[in-house]
Amino acid sequence: MVGGLLEIDDLKVEVPSAHGIVKAVDGISYTVDAGETVALVGESGCGKSMSALAVLGLVPQPGRVVGGRVRFEDRDLLALPEDRIALIRGREIAMIFQEPMTSLNPVLSIGVQLREGMRRHLGFSRTAAEARAVELLRLVGIGDPERRLRQYPHHLSGGMRQRVMIAVALSCEPKLIIADEPTTALDVTIQAQILELMKDLSRRLQVALVLITHNLGVVARYADRVNVMYAGRIVETGTTQDIFTRPGHPYTIGLMASVPRLDLPRSVRLVPIEGQPPDLARLDRACSYRPRCRFAIARCAESFPPLETMAQGHRAACFRKHELHHER
Repeated sequence: MVGGLLEIDDLKVEVPSAHGIVKAVDGISYTVDAGETVALVGESGCGKSMSALAVLGLVPQPGRVVGGRVRFEDRDLLALPEDRIALIRGREIAMIFQEPMTSLNPVLSIGVQLREGMRRHLGFSRTAAEARAVELLRLVGIGDPERRLRQYPHHLSGGMRQRVMIAVALSCEPKLIIADEPTTALDVTIQAQILELMKDLSRRLQVALVLITHNLGVVARYADRVNVMYAGRIVETGTTQDIFTRPGHPYTIGLMASVPRLDLPRSVRLVPIEGQPPDLARLDRACSYRPRCRFAIARCAESFPPLETMAQGHRAACFRKHELHHER
């Protein structure tokens, strides 16, 4: 693996269930460089969010990390004790959680929640933290920030809560931000503003960004590299241009075909991905996508294809990857 700010190597997360052991994350590897935006895309339940929680030691019980390494700069985060990880969370690695309606503490004011990280990690006085909090709220597009700091989460709309969460993530000027569907609750105009803001900060301050999203339009515009996940594994990885112009995995091709395009006639129908995602507690050694794949061959039922190179920096886990790649 090429060295980077964040290096995830063969990460595995399992969750015990009534039906067996769920392989929520099944051996994923990728890197993120300083100032780079790397997207994780895939349908719900494929392991995107669980892999992000594993980076910060936040895998919910009874789930646990059972293998792999997560190196941030020169430290293996999985080997650090909880007190050391706690110093890294928020200060060096921040996370914007998916659900703005429940991620803020309902009994603490917005000001308290914004100031907390700055006072703990940066040693700011209350006055300095208050001034910085006002700047951050203005930065994410919240008007009358002085009044908003005195309010509580229930006073704000879902979109405003999401912007507060982004402000909290930015407050300690981290080196890496993990954004789990950061604009879900926002209208289209505000989505664009927030994403442009995050991308601009990433470029100016060399803040790396892991962007977890279902929105392929967001990926196309803001990501430098893309990791496509399916059933707990990365099935294709490459630059954004590679993924969108010459995908090499049938699942990636299916995702592209299911997205509306303004450059095509209205008569062109979207092509859905048939079938259902696999049960992660009952995965076999074969390709997990084969029951839904129109390109499947006999070999797909015998073993899972390795993630191998098709072109410089572009890899896919498919036995027919070269054929599909050159057909596009």
